[in-house]
Amino acid sequence: MTPEARAREQIDNRLRQSGWTIQDLKQLNLTVASGVAVREFPTNTGPVDYALFIEGAPVGVVEAKKDEEGQALTDVETQSSRYANSQFKWVKREYKVRFAYEATGELVRFTDYADLKYRSRKVFSFHRPETLKRWLAEPDTVRNNLKRIPQLEESGFRKCQISAIHGLDTSFSENRPRALVQMATGAGKTFTAITAAYRLLKYGRMNRILFLVDTRSLGEQAEREFMAYKPNDDPRSFSELYGVRRLKNSYISGDVQVCISTIQRMYSILKGEELDEQAEEIPFAEYVTAESKAPKEVVYNAKIPPEFFDCIIVDECHRSIYNVWSQVLSYFDAFIIGLTATPDKRTIGYFNENFVSEYTREQAVLDGVNVGEDIYLIETDVTKNGATILKQLIERRNRLTRAKRWEQMDEDVFYTQSKLDKDVVNPSQIRAVIRTFKEALHTTLFPYRKEVPKTLIFAKTDSHADDIVQIVREEFGEGNDFCRKITYSAQNPEAVLSSFRNDYNPRIAVTVDMIATGTDVKPIECLLFMRDVRSSNYFEQMKGRGTRTLSKDDLQKVTPSATENKDHFVIVDAVGVTKSKKTETRTLERKPAVSMKELMMNIALGARDEDTLTSLANRVIRLSRRMERSEHKQFKETVGQTAEQVAENLLNAFDEDVIQAKAQAESGALTPAPEQLAQTQKELIKQAVAPFQKPEVRDFIENVRRSHDQIIDSVNLDKVLFAGYDTNQEETADRVISTFKDFIEENKDEIIALRIIYNETYKKRPMVLKKLTELYQKLKAKGITVERLWDCYAIKQPDKVKKGTLAQLTDLISIIRFQMGYTDTLSPFADRVNYNFKQWTFRRNTGAVHFTAEQMEWLRLIKEHIITSLSILPEDLEYTPFDSKGGLGGFYRVFGEKYQEILDEMNEELVA
Repeated sequence: MTPEARAREQIDNRLRQSGWTIQDLKQLNLTVASGVAVREFPTNTGPVDYALFIEGAPVGVVEAKKDEEGQALTDVETQSSRYANSQFKWVKREYKVRFAYEATGELVRFTDYADLKYRSRKVFSFHRPETLKRWLAEPDTVRNNLKRIPQLEESGFRKCQISAIHGLDTSFSENRPRALVQMATGAGKTFTAITAAYRLLKYGRMNRILFLVDTRSLGEQAEREFMAYKPNDDPRSFSELYGVRRLKNSYISGDVQVCISTIQRMYSILKGEELDEQAEEIPFAEYVTAESKAPKEVVYNAKIPPEFFDCIIVDECHRSIYNVWSQVLSYFDAFIIGLTATPDKRTIGYFNENFVSEYTREQAVLDGVNVGEDIYLIETDVTKNGATILKQLIERRNRLTRAKRWEQMDEDVFYTQSKLDKDVVNPSQIRAVIRTFKEALHTTLFPYRKEVPKTLIFAKTDSHADDIVQIVREEFGEGNDFCRKITYSAQNPEAVLSSFRNDYNPRIAVTVDMIATGTDVKPIECLLFMRDVRSSNYFEQMKGRGTRTLSKDDLQKVTPSATENKDHFVIVDAVGVTKSKKTETRTLERKPAVSMKELMMNIALGARDEDTLTSLANRVIRLSRRMERSEHKQFKETVGQTAEQVAENLLNAFDEDVIQAKAQAESGALTPAPEQLAQTQKELIKQAVAPFQKPEVRDFIENVRRSHDQIIDSVNLDKVLFAGYDTNQEETADRVISTFKDFIEENKDEIIALRIIYNETYKKRPMVLKKLTELYQKLKAKGITVERLWDCYAIKQPDKVKKGTLAQLTDLISIIRFQMGYTDTLSPFADRVNYNFKQWTFRRNTGAVHFTAEQMEWLRLIKEHIITSLSILPEDLEYTPFDSKGGLGGFYRVFGEKYQEILDEMNEELVA
């Protein structure tokens, strides 16, 4: 069969799959089906390879080429255009050929001539006849509609959201197939995406949109947001205007305009398989079912053809555009919008460097959309320098069963941070970190809190997480509910996560990867890293767990002693994660979330791709480094070669130099033919995967990996070398103070009225307090609270700032006066009032008449009221806490006719 004939055969199959009836000219009968493709139909400029008829009228042409011409397929567009504008022989009815395809057996390109500035695009296969019929009946094309989208009504949107939507409008109007929206965590990516979806459906006249998410829980969250969304230009909700459906099986109703799905479910739908909902609870980065057998390419699905969706919105797109999952995106003939807070170079490349919005976390912090972080370092001797266990009787623990046994060491063991908590467990190191963290919580990190702020600890492994949980409970003297493990292997992790998010307990959660990305727990105020992270992208995602803003009322629901909005979070770095060198991507490990067992099974079931073999080679290398001498010997006896040889063979199978050299040696040619190179690589792959075909080899390798014991180091007691804020703390303080200076300048007129507040008569103070409240709300909108400002001034000028109990509003006056140079030191307003109260009562008690014990109780209550409210008026005595003592009448009973004099005097003296 010639290459041309082979290509024609494959094109015929694609057309039939897409619902077209194929006919030769001699068998022409356009009434047998709605869509008919006629081979070699004559025109006045020559025969067209395929003429496409719908309801008897010519609407399209297909130019067929052999596969080898795929690289020059765009050159064929001129030929297609010529045929499309030619006169079709024997056709006398009025017609216009609108659609053109250029195809090989492997590729299909498509052009719609009705598009303004029409441009060909690659499609998975031919569009179905009913699709072209629908397009012909519509008043205009989607791409033309997108050039006329009206301006956004901007009220209710953040600047970053407005910028993203304007960028998307421009991208769509220019017919760019892919667009990347980078928005910091918490900036409203989903809200922006729903707005874009609404505009695409209403103004772009799109038929259907797919919203792809990471997990089922995120799908449920997206569904709730779609249902609740109300556009600016219509009183009805989104769900009243358009059908929204989260996919729970392979059925998709025809009346749905927005489908929400996990990428693994959509993958299974395209493959014609059902998927259990439980499989959607794990992010697809961790999901391996689709790869537990030889990868199965996505094939044409008549129920869900490539044109089924006009646009795909991909949440967390930095994780979902690679390997097997990318087939979902490449299958559909759709615009693709990517949403992410942390794009890496691969993501940017995939979206053709079409950034429609760049809104970084740094900018989000400046705008008050996110909160910034402080970095607190804990450095211990064992963490930094490692330790040596001299040859002796030591305790070993099985990593999985936790069973312990005593064993005589063969030699001294030196371990570094990389082996800590994997090969060697030093409980003293974990305890030193947790104890130091506990001591710093209420003295340095959160001095005004009564309870432990919601804290997330990142552990290295599930076993490490278990050790941390036990030590945290011991060191804090708390029970099971106080600290819980949230990992995929833990029991009912979703319920524990919900409690961590919404309830008082647990106060501390320990995780490995489950909450590292994509999961919002807004009340988190502290991230404790007890594992290093080398991927810059992943580290940014992990930091994003703490950066969400939260109002005081919502924060107090889980942290009752909070007195302000969440204004920052703290990274406690116990392993040097904030200092370690980060990389964009991991070059060797291609499938970090697929277990070694799964990789071996993939190969046993036919996987021969580079990602699988390279990843397995990396796992074997890592295993080799951890194996003991006896295990190395047993490995060679069982497998027939050393672990190093197994890994080398796996890597060589895709090493171009190795393939070239072997092909040269076998063929004797200096430049082997492509066929020889392909055959040589096939042989190298066969040799590399041979050991993994044997079940006994797979079982042996898996057992060696799983049963590795850990040494329990109870000899080397750890000690803290340093605990304190990172040096970049001053940079953060500078940024906050600089924002505050700008705030003062912006609100200068209102602040002038507050300059002389201490000289105002007390009767005017309630009015001033009201103005001050309004001013403070503006400041908090920038993500800055009194506590945050006070801490920053303490960092920059520790000798001039006094710590103490803060009273928010009244202390804002102290900070403003300090910043504007009216005072040389910054002391809490409560200190000033307490000192004046002591002096005033001392002077009053030096006379003949002393205050009684009951009178002093009243005076102390009034003093506390002045601390928070600047003054006291008679009517204030009718409210809490004075009402419990009889209110104004009770005060009159205790002080008699001089009650007003006492109030006036306290207003003057205590705030002097």
